Amino acid sequence: MTDQPTLTLNDGRQIPQLGFGTWQIEQDDAADAVKTALEAGYWLVDTAAIYKNEEGVGEGIGNWSDIFLTTKIWNESQGFDRTKKAFANSLKRLGREHVDLLLIHWPCPQKNEFVDTWKAMIELRDEGTAKSIGVSNFREDDLKRLVDETGVVPAVNQIELHPTFQQRGMRLVHNDMGIVTQSWSPLGQGATMDNDAIQSIAEDTGQDPAAIIIRWHIQHGFSVIPRSTNPDHIRSNFSALSFELTDDQMAMIDELDDADGRIGPEPGNFEG
Repeated sequence: MTDQPTLTLNDGRQIPQLGFGTWQIEQDDAADAVKTALEAGYWLVDTAAIYKNEEGVGEGIGNWSDIFLTTKIWNESQGFDRTKKAFANSLKRLGREHVDLLLIHWPCPQKNEFVDTWKAMIELRDEGTAKSIGVSNFREDDLKRLVDETGVVPAVNQIELHPTFQQRGMRLVHNDMGIVTQSWSPLGQGATMDNDAIQSIAEDTGQDPAAIIIRWHIQHGFSVIPRSTNPDHIRSNFSALSFELTDDQMAMIDELDDADGRIGPEPGNFEG
């Protein structure tokens, strides 16, 4: 596993570039999907309390060692004390004594609790139960407020990012602040795979369209967490580590960016 590409977090730890996402994977299917992913070679597994599959994810990991495990604090659990209680419950469901990365799932600015949530997570990091801490779906102002009020920069910001919604502005913010960009919905929920440019590159390389898109994320320096319950797709997605795209092929995908390409909620308005 250690020969897979990794990125260095701002706390000095390493995060795999390619991980396995478990959003929308049912509890009963999670264990088998995670086992398949680990057997295929994945090193990072991403879940969240709201996915309601942490028990299955934990079962799938079992006794595998050195797995980079991520979970998240859901919106209703924000606040200092609620965050600590929610995280303790996540650890119990996962059957783990720690996770490698703990994220605030959404900023929920109207709640005005993400700074207190962050302060609780800093304590969890210092205790060693959350090895690294970060956020998901945070905007530039949200990130800067965290740093201004606590002095601690998130290690990761997990955001919606795919070829038709490339988040170039947030990527610049992350680069300036030393935050790793992690892509959720990296395939654009499948729609991007039918694009003519992606299909053309797939034909030229002999690779699956999904692997082409995942490779694009990797070569841009993102961490990327595609999801699937299909064993063939899980293995095919992992093949993105076995080839490279040319500069011209990367440029073809870069040209697919669409300012109106967002699929998920706008983070400033989403309370969950």
